[in-house]
Amino acid sequence: MKLTEKMSYLQGLIDGLEIDTTTKEGKALTQMSEVMSELVLYVEDLQSQVDELTELCDILDEDLGQVEDDLYDDDYDCDDCYDDDEDDDDEYEFDEDDDELYEVTCPTCGDTILIDEGMIEEGSINCPNCNELLEFDFDGLTIEDFEEAEEQSAEDKK
Repeated sequence: MKLTEKMSYLQGLIDGLEIDTTTKEGKALTQMSEVMSELVLYVEDLQSQVDELTELCDILDEDLGQVEDDLYDDDYDCDDCYDDDEDDDDEYEFDEDDDELYEVTCPTCGDTILIDEGMIEEGSINCPNCNELLEFDFDGLTIEDFEEAEEQSAEDKK
């Protein structure tokens, strides 16, 4: 039984009691019945709005799926991007505490990827595009080497 049907039934019961509306109790009962009727209408309206929003979200989700299908290459399979090693489960997740990201260009496919300091500390990752192993070895490098690389990067951007 729907909420509106239950309210109609209750209203019928109250009307059948022939309550004296001149007494305090009678006034209170009829007023409560009117407030409940308004609440039922309000709840029904809210449910209707929720149903409409749910339908709209479903439509938007389908449209977004279509855009993703059109935008991304059908040959690109994300399962091929990652190793099956158990240690690499969070290999491509960024550490939220590290604000600085670094761009790395794969020498094989030329794809530029963003990595954070945690990925660099792991020592290597696989390119998500061609699966080439990219290794990071900073042993023997000095601060001057890093400064030179930064200066070169700044000049390249000009």
